[in-house]
Amino acid sequence: MTYDVIVVGAGHAGIEAACAAARLGARVALISGNLDTIGKMSCNPAIGGLGKGQLVREIDALGGLMARATDACGIHFKELGRSKGPAIWSPRAQCDKAAYQLWTKHAVEAQSGVFPLQGEVVDLEVNDAGAITGITMRDGRSLHTPRVVLTTGTFLQALMHQGDTRTSGGRMGDHAATGISAALTRLGLELIRLKTGTPARVHADSIDFSVCEMQPGDEHPRPFSFSNDSVTGNQIHCWTCYTEPKAHEVIRANLDRAPMYNGQIDSIGPRYCPSIEDKVVRFAERERHQLFLEPEGVNTREVYINGLSTSLPVDVQDAVMAAIPALRNAHVMRYGYAVEYDAVSSAHLDHSLAVQAVPGLYLAGQINGTSGYEEAGIQGLLAGANAVLSLDGRDPLVPSRAEAYCGVLIDDLVTCVPEEPYRMFTSRAEHRLFLRSDNADRRLTPLAGAIGLVSAQRQQSVEAKQQAIAAAIAQVGVQQRARIAGEGLDLAGTIAVLPALAELPHDVAEGAWIDLRYHGYLERQRAQIERRQRQAGVRLPADLDYAAVPALSAEGRATLERRRPPTLGAAAHFAGVSQADLETLWAWLNNRSAEKTEPPVNQ
Repeated sequence: MTYDVIVVGAGHAGIEAACAAARLGARVALISGNLDTIGKMSCNPAIGGLGKGQLVREIDALGGLMARATDACGIHFKELGRSKGPAIWSPRAQCDKAAYQLWTKHAVEAQSGVFPLQGEVVDLEVNDAGAITGITMRDGRSLHTPRVVLTTGTFLQALMHQGDTRTSGGRMGDHAATGISAALTRLGLELIRLKTGTPARVHADSIDFSVCEMQPGDEHPRPFSFSNDSVTGNQIHCWTCYTEPKAHEVIRANLDRAPMYNGQIDSIGPRYCPSIEDKVVRFAERERHQLFLEPEGVNTREVYINGLSTSLPVDVQDAVMAAIPALRNAHVMRYGYAVEYDAVSSAHLDHSLAVQAVPGLYLAGQINGTSGYEEAGIQGLLAGANAVLSLDGRDPLVPSRAEAYCGVLIDDLVTCVPEEPYRMFTSRAEHRLFLRSDNADRRLTPLAGAIGLVSAQRQQSVEAKQQAIAAAIAQVGVQQRARIAGEGLDLAGTIAVLPALAELPHDVAEGAWIDLRYHGYLERQRAQIERRQRQAGVRLPADLDYAAVPALSAEGRATLERRRPPTLGAAAHFAGVSQADLETLWAWLNNRSAEKTEPPVNQ
């Protein structure tokens, strides 16, 4: 059997990859070890958050599934960062885990051109030139294709840890994938070992909510997808509580039984989602840590204990929870555990997510060293689209850092090569005032429409929205503009100055307000982007003595001396070289050039 593209793995990256490739007209095989787990939320039943919510909006702007699935299955919506400016606004939603999985499974099966197949891929087939020609499955089947997208999540050579108990598997109840790692090594790729973890789930009726604080969702939840006007599903409360010093004492007394501390696990875990053991050790001065109690759905009593991720033995987990007032009588339905798995060094990738040394092979998701559903989903979408574009000899879809959060994500992966699971944050995007969650459609849907990733109707709708915002701004007088920006008016205050905005759709009024309110900041950032684009092509002499350049940071100077980038644009990609270092180099090179061309002074 022959396919245009084969996608291996049907998690969040795999389903976006398969559907994106199919939307571009490809015949796609989507292979999973268990088709009943398509789109399964392996860990936290939530989508979005700071930086991550922007990625979900970008997935939606490019025609992907995640935002629509969240709107259909969300049970607790909250927009984070509302106390700050719109550059930080980040949507987040708690989802009904079972409903989300069923929704995505149905969407994938309904997508024309996607052919789900159950089975385990054990080898990658290549020709004499080292280019992909197909895959081999454990049952002996060979499927032929010129393009393979690997989205294997946490399953490659995966090992689960609970204390000294070790079990093969990438998720509780699912087997590890044991063949692909050897194939990747044979093809010359460097594998690294990473770790992630998950907390216990407890029965809601065993939680003492009287000592918890209720966390309601937004009164008027805002949908994730630009194609939806409202959210209509069930909305429920989440809760917060805290650990206690006694629980920390239990953890410290049992560190010799913690795989992360007794040498059983030596792989690297996510810095920004640490286990409770890590929190207690790294932040020893803190007497308590906040926990979020998040229901896993409307038809289950299972509650996810966000903040209590652990690989401690089950008896220690019981003792820790017994020392937390809200959980002292908790009935544990599933205990926490850690997972070690193989990933591929992202140094092998180019910006299209293609493996440079193996033509036809693309990687997306946790195999690239990222963490999170959202990071996986956007990588899958871009990898699937680029696999098809390459078949047609077309340029890849590679948004820049100035165009999208996904551009920041992929550029960081390719150029910085993170050594730990990468997580997106708003702080990683230097142009975040441009890359807001509210304008992802205006930024990216035109790019998607140009290559056929979204329908003409969707593209026309976004164009109409952009024109409506521009028309609203054009009607604003100079004095009104000065007042809105100068007084820092919010949307309600702006509508008081411009009553006509109240007659417009909310997204149009909001877009016009943001452009008016932050006009000066946006212009400065636009100029900065243009300057950086001009700087990017400036060549750095191969024999440049960086020690002679004053005001460079010590780390920046050492990195530049070691890496010897050919241009300022290349230098900008190296971890350790700050924007201040780039500006210093730019000014120094300009001054040196001016000195060389300056006429001699008459004596």
